[in-house]
Amino acid sequence: MSGDPLSAVFGALADPTRRAILLRLTEGDANVAELAAPFRVSQPAISRHLKVLERAGLISRRRRRTARLSHLEAEPLREATAWLARYREYWDESFERLDALLATVQEDRTDRP
Repeated sequence: MSGDPLSAVFGALADPTRRAILLRLTEGDANVAELAAPFRVSQPAISRHLKVLERAGLISRRRRRTARLSHLEAEPLREATAWLARYREYWDESFERLDALLATVQEDRTDRP
């Protein structure tokens, strides 16, 4: 994984097919045919998605007999979640300020004759 790992993770997560593949891999390792089954795309297209996920560190791949299995690697997701958590705190504080402002406006309206 060269460059910025977090950018690679978010780039990989930007595609809904890749997110669906990651979701499927939460159930266990799978080969390309198993991962391609729910999609209307070719196995080579799924293989390209897998390469993006692998470059981002979100999956690893290994051989078992004749099959090449993909395995979810969750650590990069933890790092992305930690990065996003700072923004959740920001939005929580923003919503608290908005709630306080709305309560003040509501009080002002009820105080008027």
